[in-house]
Amino acid sequence: MNAVVQRVTQSTVLVDGETIGSIEKGVLVLLGVSKTDSEKEAAYLAGKIANLRIFEDDDGKMNRSLLDINGSILVVSQFTLLGDCRKGRRPSFISAAPPEQARELYEYFIRQCKHEGLDTQTGRFQAMMQVSLVNDGPVTLILESPESLTAINDDSP
Repeated sequence: MNAVVQRVTQSTVLVDGETIGSIEKGVLVLLGVSKTDSEKEAAYLAGKIANLRIFEDDDGKMNRSLLDINGSILVVSQFTLLGDCRKGRRPSFISAAPPEQARELYEYFIRQCKHEGLDTQTGRFQAMMQVSLVNDGPVTLILESPESLTAINDDSP
């Protein structure tokens, strides 16, 4: 499971011109689900994002988490994060989860974010969306679940 996490001062998702999700201070998460992912990876990423210290404290150091600042999270599914562009000119999405599995894990991830105590907004699964954001910093991180990291890191225990 892959997530692009962007610290934002605001972010909004539109579908057919209608706002379906909007947050102020917090994070926008673009979430990609692979066919090897399970609830374990979704729970790991939700906990990691909730507690990731990427917000400034009184001394200007990134020392506060989303939970510490009572920030919000906007979760948008994005299967293109699984696009493999190593060969040719067209991305291959062979490692992306099929829609049924991806929807289930996307929704599970959202439930886990809420369980972590996060004010959670979402995009719409499999919809064409327009996502806007004001990246704060900018701070943008790419997170992968441990299973994803193990698969690509030959030195993993």
